[in-house]
Amino acid sequence: MPKTQKGKAAEKVVHPYSRKAAYLAREEIRLKRKEKQKTEKATRLSSIGEKLLWFQSQLEPTKTTYTKKDACDIIERYLHRFDSELEQIELMNSIKGRQGRLHGAREAVIKQTIERERAQYEGVGFEIPDIINTKHLKMFREWTGDLKKLPNIKLKKVSNKGLGTSNEEGEKHDAEDSHEEEENDDNLDDEQLDEAILMSD
Repeated sequence: MPKTQKGKAAEKVVHPYSRKAAYLAREEIRLKRKEKQKTEKATRLSSIGEKLLWFQSQLEPTKTTYTKKDACDIIERYLHRFDSELEQIELMNSIKGRQGRLHGAREAVIKQTIERERAQYEGVGFEIPDIINTKHLKMFREWTGDLKKLPNIKLKKVSNKGLGTSNEEGEKHDAEDSHEEEENDDNLDDEQLDEAILMSD
């Protein structure tokens, strides 16, 4: 008689209260959490990228140095970026005969965003690319919008506190100090090289 082929053994059913079931459940939760973190990070990076591209588009091609006042002017423009959209929403809602507000959710989100950003700008400082430092400004200008290179861009918190004549003088000193620091860094590198050469001899 011909031999009967044994079929594959049916997959073992996992008991719902077994250790394996608990392990599989934990693994699924872990994978879901990992996926959620990944999408949140991508969304955050994308929003930061959009913000930085907006700031990059505001830079004047001929200007090589920016003061704190210049940075504050750009931030003010950034805080008013939704003005035209809010005007359009207001115009749509002002038409007679309409019941309820159109785009109410969008309007609320915009207003909350502006409030939060305004509070940061008038408080601890609003984070922007460091355009005040010439070295960081050059790097920011060369950025192509690649999100992978975001960590290379230096950010700085700028607030509108203390804007005035005394502040401009302080800025000049800051600019001079940062320039001196850069020169000192270069000199240090040379000195360290000299020491290394002496030690190797």
